Amino acid sequence: MGEEPLLQKLRIQEDIESAKHKLVNDDVDDGDGPVTFILLFTTFTALCGTFSYGTAAGFTSPAQFGMMAGLNLSLAEFSFFGSILTIGGLVGAALSGKLADLLGRRGALWVSNSFCMTGWLMIAYSQAAWSLDIGRLFLGVAAGLSCYVVPVYIVEISPKQIRGAFTAVNALVMSSSVSITFLVGSATSWKTLALISTVPCVLEFVGLFFIPESPRWLSRNGRVKESVAALQRLRGNNTNITKEAAEIKIYMENLQEEFKEDCFFELFKPRYSRVISVGIGLLVLQQVGGLSGYTFYMSSIFHKSGFPNNIGVSITSAVQLVTSILGLIIVDKYGRRSLLTVATVMMCMGSLITGLSFLFQSYALLNNYTPISALIGVLVFFVSITVGIGGIPWVMVSEVMFCL
Repeated sequence: MGEEPLLQKLRIQEDIESAKHKLVNDDVDDGDGPVTFILLFTTFTALCGTFSYGTAAGFTSPAQFGMMAGLNLSLAEFSFFGSILTIGGLVGAALSGKLADLLGRRGALWVSNSFCMTGWLMIAYSQAAWSLDIGRLFLGVAAGLSCYVVPVYIVEISPKQIRGAFTAVNALVMSSSVSITFLVGSATSWKTLALISTVPCVLEFVGLFFIPESPRWLSRNGRVKESVAALQRLRGNNTNITKEAAEIKIYMENLQEEFKEDCFFELFKPRYSRVISVGIGLLVLQQVGGLSGYTFYMSSIFHKSGFPNNIGVSITSAVQLVTSILGLIIVDKYGRRSLLTVATVMMCMGSLITGLSFLFQSYALLNNYTPISALIGVLVFFVSITVGIGGIPWVMVSEVMFCL
């Protein structure tokens, strides 16, 4: 009886080695396993982290005036509260790679979830600016972690033929979660919104007990048997995973051989520099184009322009939800680059229209048109985000980095 686990492990190793020879010498079918319940559940659990990031980004806009009045915050104090999310994001992003490699993808999701839950509870029950800021900082750390870990985890667990679609869904969730937060926040108090924002954290917390670790991470750390078991669970008990397990093992062996020394400096080699430049460039474009300013302070834009805040937020949220789904549909039809080009032009146009609205207002010109022109500028900007700038960079980064 004691020999059975050993024999089973040997058989798994033999199957993998056999498949490795077949992969090298034969032109075999590239088909992958079916979409199983556990795969969908695992993806849903990971996406709760992405949704939490969206709620954190969208929170300040509908909550601004209620928080400032309820806690007697100055504009400077609220502005600091809004912007400290990005500081936490820098910390989380800097730690994400090491944590994901050290603790595993699932372990890193646990850390992110802990920061997120703590942050929302601190904000919901805060009575002073300092505790609000710490809670917001924790949300930033969670966001920085999930921005890296969630896409990587989804790519690593997804079958080859639907990997692109699953990655695109991550981008859709990121965009739509901001819209939903705007919509819910316009109908509730800021404390209620903070408590509602813990719901995806709770769902992720429960789900993390049941989802498997990434088979690729397990294989990379020499835990071949656990990697095969996790892969079998994701693909279903009736699916033959021998070929895919062999592919994972070959890929990880090549990766470890290639990056066995001076990993960081390997990234500056000519073969990687173009890919790294594209990835960083896309994300820089996303951030410096005004996304955070519009997302954090949309209520202020409507208030200063004279457009009713709740109506403006509701219209923008509805348009974002519709265009998020539209973006998911057309991204494969028209291609990443062409859609990104159109979205970039739209982003510039939206910013220009918004800026001109307030420029004319400052000179008392066309004051009657300021509210509607500000709304048009905001809508054009957010359509560019949901159709292209918000999601496509994450999809492209996941795709090009996976091909390194």
